[in-house]
Amino acid sequence: MNTRDSEVVSGLLQKSGHKICHDPAKADIIILNTCSVRQHAEDKVWSEIGRFKNGKLIGVIGCMAQNYGQGVFERSPNVSFVVGPADIEKIPGIIARLSKDKAIFERKIFETEGECRPEEIYHTGFYQDKNHAYVVISEGCSNFCSYCVVPYVRGGLHNRNHKDILKEIQAALKKGITRFTLLGQNVNAYKYDKVDFIKLLGRVDAIKGLKEFSFITSHPRDTSIDLFKAMNDLGKLKKYLHLPVQSGSDGILKLMNRGYSRKFYLALADNYRKIVKDGALTSDIIVGFPTETEEDFKGTYDLVKAVRFSAAYIFKYSSRPHTEAFKMADTVAKEDKEERHKLILDLQKGISKKNAKKPD
Repeated sequence: MNTRDSEVVSGLLQKSGHKICHDPAKADIIILNTCSVRQHAEDKVWSEIGRFKNGKLIGVIGCMAQNYGQGVFERSPNVSFVVGPADIEKIPGIIARLSKDKAIFERKIFETEGECRPEEIYHTGFYQDKNHAYVVISEGCSNFCSYCVVPYVRGGLHNRNHKDILKEIQAALKKGITRFTLLGQNVNAYKYDKVDFIKLLGRVDAIKGLKEFSFITSHPRDTSIDLFKAMNDLGKLKKYLHLPVQSGSDGILKLMNRGYSRKFYLALADNYRKIVKDGALTSDIIVGFPTETEEDFKGTYDLVKAVRFSAAYIFKYSSRPHTEAFKMADTVAKEDKEERHKLILDLQKGISKKNAKKPD
């Protein structure tokens, strides 16, 4: 999502006369597009801001901008503007205002009140990769998983018009791009008028000149047998599904507000493997969530062992402001989180290694 947002901002700035500079030391304007999903990501941003001396126009955009607002200026006085995810179309105008002001480095501008992005920002025609393009089909999320900051920094679920999505893909095809990834915090919750996610996949698959496409990320609760059948039948759609499980413990899944059980997820994975022949299945896993016991962890470990993911992103729980989980005591010791992280990581590495050795 942030990769695509960075392209959108780059496209908007180029349309307003700016040029991309590949050496930050030579750039007049530095924009940091940020993530608030984990504390580690935020720490890296604060450190990065400190690298740039006064004399440059520095902006912080994205989820941290929404999360901290004017607090960014207090933490980093050399930042000149802060813009949330829903307000990125305003960035060229903000830069123009600041650049005309003689007291440029004394002024501060922040924009975090936007609710919905204008459609035209997705049609600047700028893509960093000349062969592949990310295409946003939905923004925000309304699931409110208890550990996740996304609904608070990117807002509730908003689906783009399927006609605009197809128009964007067709414009990219004219530039020679033939491979695409459909993006959303929860892509399979997509619905615009009478077009749901499965129908959208069919319409993308039918576009002439398009060679291959995929999608991320899916929520187990909104994943169905019909989706698996579509994945198997559509010729241009990659046989790849990223399906975050987060935990193998029913108790922890309930605290996470995930809306499904261990049994439900295992049945989904089994059906996917039966229907989508040789399809890759990847996941996200969080260890050390508040109140997680050794038994809870064993449930996750055993689930990974049973499902045998092609790959998995494994995270140590990181408390995030505004979320429901932020109100919970972080009861799992750092040492236990690290040990559990290593155990799952080593298990998954072994599974991935064995999967790689399988004959085609």
